[in-house]
Amino acid sequence: MPIYSYSFRDASGGVQKGTADSESEDTLRKRFEEQGFTILEVKMIRSRGTRQKNYGRVKLGNLAVFCRQFSTMVDAGVSLVRCLDVLGAQTQDPKLKKILSDIGERVESGESLSRAMQRHPRTFSSLFIGLVRAGEIGGVLEESLQRLAQFLEKDVELRRKVKSALTYPVLVVVFATGIVGFLVYWFVPQWATILNDLGLKGDQLPASTQFLIDVANLMKNQSWVIVIALVTVFVSHKLFVSTRFGRRVMDRVKLKVPVFGKLHHKVCMARFSRTMGTLLTSGVPILQAMETVSGVVGNTIMSDAILEARARIREGDRIGDPLEASRLFPPMVVHMIGVGEESGSLDYMLQKIADFYEAEVEASLASLTAALEPILIVGLGFAVGFIVVSMFMPLVQVISQLSSGQDEEGKGGDE
Repeated sequence: MPIYSYSFRDASGGVQKGTADSESEDTLRKRFEEQGFTILEVKMIRSRGTRQKNYGRVKLGNLAVFCRQFSTMVDAGVSLVRCLDVLGAQTQDPKLKKILSDIGERVESGESLSRAMQRHPRTFSSLFIGLVRAGEIGGVLEESLQRLAQFLEKDVELRRKVKSALTYPVLVVVFATGIVGFLVYWFVPQWATILNDLGLKGDQLPASTQFLIDVANLMKNQSWVIVIALVTVFVSHKLFVSTRFGRRVMDRVKLKVPVFGKLHHKVCMARFSRTMGTLLTSGVPILQAMETVSGVVGNTIMSDAILEARARIREGDRIGDPLEASRLFPPMVVHMIGVGEESGSLDYMLQKIADFYEAEVEASLASLTAALEPILIVGLGFAVGFIVVSMFMPLVQVISQLSSGQDEEGKGGDE
């Protein structure tokens, strides 16, 4: 019997975690729901008597292509086993090839498609498995796969837009850091030697020049200190965000940070609306849909708000009220969800909300990129200019002193 790890919120609001044996994930969920618990997560650890295989992650783009081809073949009446064999032979991704081979063997032995996919949690998310299971139960697997392909394609497109928009600023930052690092590491020590030969050192140097020389000496003679400091900061950050408290702190910062916070919030809203709308369109119950969405929205603060709304809905509240109370969902979103709930077209409204926020993300990225380009270029010019001016200031002082000395000697000779 499979073994699952779980976490749920009890009646007092406390979070309980543990492991349990169960015939399936649905059975375990129903067991907890009957006891009045709010389920936060249920995840298969291993299947007793069988070894869990791990082939790694598969790119979303490859999964989207697989879903599109799979839905076409299922719609044409090809058997599941034959579909999996053909798609496994055609795919160029070695990880996906092994996964499809394993799923095909399990389906051929009598296991359901969703259950076979559930054995590869790093590849198939709870959203993926939920849609496949809904298609199996409703007898519309090809429609579920089509919706899943559309969802993955939209998600891939959104990620691509974000990455492409941030690629140029990141390259400029890396380029600027390399230039500044080269100047400080190589140029400043060479120039400091020249200034030392001219008899300029210590208190005779301007503060900015001495600062650069000190930084250059630190980079050249004690680079291990910088490396240890960077590694310590990186490891500390990883350990901090690996905890629930740290992850919540970082996710709250992501929502509050200027400029980028609004962009992150829009991305989360687009993901929430698109995922929720896709699940509801596929016939997934709203409580199960909200639980699935909470795991893929990409921010623990919003995830907790969705789970809190789910608990309120179970008690009979309307969908929009708890979302509005969280203050994370804009009035426009809450209003459209309320209209969709009253008119029975909630899935359609959520898709419209997703379209709106995806367009907002694209517009925000365009304006952000346009604003960052001149800022980064000016910042690079300022950094390089600061180094050049700081290193040449002592030389200007020497030239000025020599000129004034010559002028005094000339006046003395005239007398």
